[in-house]
Amino acid sequence: MSQVAVSSDYSRRRLANLLVVDDDPEVSNVLSRFLESEGYDAQRAATGTEAMEAITSRRLDLVILDVGLGGENGFDVLASIRRSSDVPVILLSGRNSESDRVLGLRLGADDYVAKPYSSPELSARVASVLRRVDRGQPTNGSRLEFDELSIDLLAREVKVGGKLVSLTAKEFDLLAFMAKSPRQVFTREQLLSQVWESSSEWQDNGTVTEHVRRIRRKVEEHPDHPRWLRTVRGVGYRFEP
Repeated sequence: MSQVAVSSDYSRRRLANLLVVDDDPEVSNVLSRFLESEGYDAQRAATGTEAMEAITSRRLDLVILDVGLGGENGFDVLASIRRSSDVPVILLSGRNSESDRVLGLRLGADDYVAKPYSSPELSARVASVLRRVDRGQPTNGSRLEFDELSIDLLAREVKVGGKLVSLTAKEFDLLAFMAKSPRQVFTREQLLSQVWESSSEWQDNGTVTEHVRRIRRKVEEHPDHPRWLRTVRGVGYRFEP
């Protein structure tokens, strides 16, 4: 298990409600204290059932979920969360294989942090996810319309043919970002920087590839032959208006 030392290296941020899901009381306590020292309100859950109760009973800004939950599988807990909530989720895992990272992303995780991690790294990941959520709330209503595809930036809703499509927070951010600059080609590195506020040093470029794949499955009539999210071979992606 990663040992997270309490640190005050980062300035305090807006009070956000975080949920730490870990079955190890010592690790959960240290992690919660660290997050509170960073200016967050952190509560704890030891099981998937407790996590779901917390998610349904109060407004949460972010869930930090350990994949290794004793007798439970954190991926199963993530899948349960995504069936009823789009709250951002950061996965913590001692397994750093590509297949585990891809599985987490496919199930709807917003970030994947491998153990052992440092306090500054986790703090930066938490802040980055929260910034993306905050930035996705524009002050003035705006809607992007592309034939049957409608993107409401204020309500953070996407409709295809008038039917509401369920996207995770990060999927919406990525689609909206590209749709705001139609036909502009973005590399995966640029998308990591602009949408994730990260880099290939922090996250794998496959993060972008997986999110594009998931968006296509949800908004494209033929995901293997996309209408809107096009691949520019050897470069990256563009949104085709």
